[in-house]
Amino acid sequence: MLARVPMRTMRFNMLGIKKLHILIFKQFALLFIGTFFISLFVLMMQFVWRYIDTLIGKGLSLDVLAQFFWYMALMMVPQALPLAILLSSLITFGNLGESSELTAIKAAGISLLQTLKPLAVVITLIAIGSFYFQNNIGPTSNDKMAKLLTAMKQKSPELEIPEGVFYDGIPDCNLYVQHKDMSTGMLYGIMIYRMTNSFEDAAIILADSGMMQSTAEKKHLLLNLWSGEWFENMRSQELAGSAAVPYRRETFWRKTIVLDFDGEFNVSDGSGFTGRAEGKSLAQIGRDLDSLNHYFDSIGRIYYNEGKQSYYKIHSLTPNDSARAVHVAKKNTLPFDSLYSRLAADKRRAAVNHALSQVQREVTDLTFKSMVTSDGDWMIRKHKIEAINKFTLSLSCLIFFFIGAPLGAIIRKGGLGVPIIVSVLVFIVFYILDNTGYRMARGNLWSIWFGKGLATAVLSPLAVFFTYKANNDSAVFNVDAYRELFRRMLGLRIKRHVMGKEVIITDPDYPADKIKLERITEEVVAYEKTHRLNSLPNIVNVFFRYQPDHEVERINDDMEAVIEDLSNTRDKVIITELSNYPFLAVKAHTRPFERKWMNVAAFIILPLGAFFYMRMCRFRRRLHHDLEHIVKTNKKIVRRIKHLEEKKGNSKL
Repeated sequence: MLARVPMRTMRFNMLGIKKLHILIFKQFALLFIGTFFISLFVLMMQFVWRYIDTLIGKGLSLDVLAQFFWYMALMMVPQALPLAILLSSLITFGNLGESSELTAIKAAGISLLQTLKPLAVVITLIAIGSFYFQNNIGPTSNDKMAKLLTAMKQKSPELEIPEGVFYDGIPDCNLYVQHKDMSTGMLYGIMIYRMTNSFEDAAIILADSGMMQSTAEKKHLLLNLWSGEWFENMRSQELAGSAAVPYRRETFWRKTIVLDFDGEFNVSDGSGFTGRAEGKSLAQIGRDLDSLNHYFDSIGRIYYNEGKQSYYKIHSLTPNDSARAVHVAKKNTLPFDSLYSRLAADKRRAAVNHALSQVQREVTDLTFKSMVTSDGDWMIRKHKIEAINKFTLSLSCLIFFFIGAPLGAIIRKGGLGVPIIVSVLVFIVFYILDNTGYRMARGNLWSIWFGKGLATAVLSPLAVFFTYKANNDSAVFNVDAYRELFRRMLGLRIKRHVMGKEVIITDPDYPADKIKLERITEEVVAYEKTHRLNSLPNIVNVFFRYQPDHEVERINDDMEAVIEDLSNTRDKVIITELSNYPFLAVKAHTRPFERKWMNVAAFIILPLGAFFYMRMCRFRRRLHHDLEHIVKTNKKIVRRIKHLEEKKGNSKL
């Protein structure tokens, strides 16, 4: 066993594989397998929820349900892979960062990009496998799932009808069932409202019981009724002006009614699914796109020629035409009003009716042609979208890896807490962008490449940004840095905490500190009289003629030096008073920004300039109160130092 270890290590080194790569790959592989099945389960549950009405109450056998879940799992595999890669890579590098292993790797001279290189090769292979799966296995499973869903919909249509409420799933019919027997399929307490042209033509059917079944061609439903009555209005066109509405009443012992039903296929009939783009490979999509373009181009040419002949007829004149006809034909407009006024009343009515019928016929023809061409455009767009989707979904595996791994290295949080939250947020952004782009491209509102490439175009720069920041050890998600930024923007205070030291090497120089505090008090009073911090500053001086205020900076430095020296005291009163000193904002009361051009830009942007001006006024009032508090605290500490000196002098006596 000991002799095999160096040989195995040697073989790995010959292949360029290091122990570090093997360690990271093992952690990633275990997490990837677990997160893949979790992601697949979540996506499957979301798919099941969409078709829950098709599954419940159908009396489906276990083999049919097994096929349903099997095909559904195959369909969800390409979508589960990117989410699993994102979550597993984030947890892997989050664990390495949390346990300081990533720090040790960087200390050894191995950059983050070198650490990511072996996993990037593995993710590339997974992306290639995802593309192969979508191109070869996915279309077959998608096609079989569509056939299975249609067959399940046709299975026991009477079981779709709920109890106690009106069911309008059958065209031109409202069906009410009081009770139904799930084992036999019998319906009891049946009430049917059949609507035809209007409410006055409605038929009401009451039956004690009945049974519903599909016809052989799956296009109609046969409803066998027992012990019932049929009420039907006999409204006709001839009796339109009559107030009385005759009706027909029929009592039957057994009656069979044929109802329209939208189930057109069974599981063995795949003729209706041949045009679905989701059930085709890339090669099939390419061939069918050529066929579709050729077919609808020919239809478009036919429609164009028909329209050209119908609406742009060119009439040629023969030499036998009269001079008046030639004169009228050369005119840009014809005197329709005068010609119409010369006609008799019956001919006017006939002309108007003829014109209306011709216009209605042309509108109907154009509507039909528009539907044909719109369907053709929709089918072509669907095929192009599906072809692009095979590439973008595979590319998302790489994008999610280069988002998850750097984020894990930056956040440095392992486990299932923060990684799951971040992964869900990233995936939600991807799903919203991808779904929005898909719907816009399918509806011909956006171009196909823009719609399907929107999510990739947005997340790719994000992946590059996170990788760059993580490789350079940038604290993108440093909470303390963002807290400090917001604290400075909003002017929030930090309270000073001075604690007594357990071991004091050098005692404070009380006489010198007393003199410094008295001098600081005099300087603060003089500064207050000169600068008048309670008054509003000049806007021109603030944004255009900035002058630095070094006096406050010097006072703050002297005060911090005294606080540092007095923190070595053993006197608890002085320690308590030192904690009362505020932290001075030495620059925020003078101008918004350090650079002049930024101040000018803030003034030009009026709302921004107003915000920073009010913020500066707030800091001026805050500095005024802080300086007053410093004066009071200085006097207390000076009195305490004098008391300590007197006490020390008395002890010597």
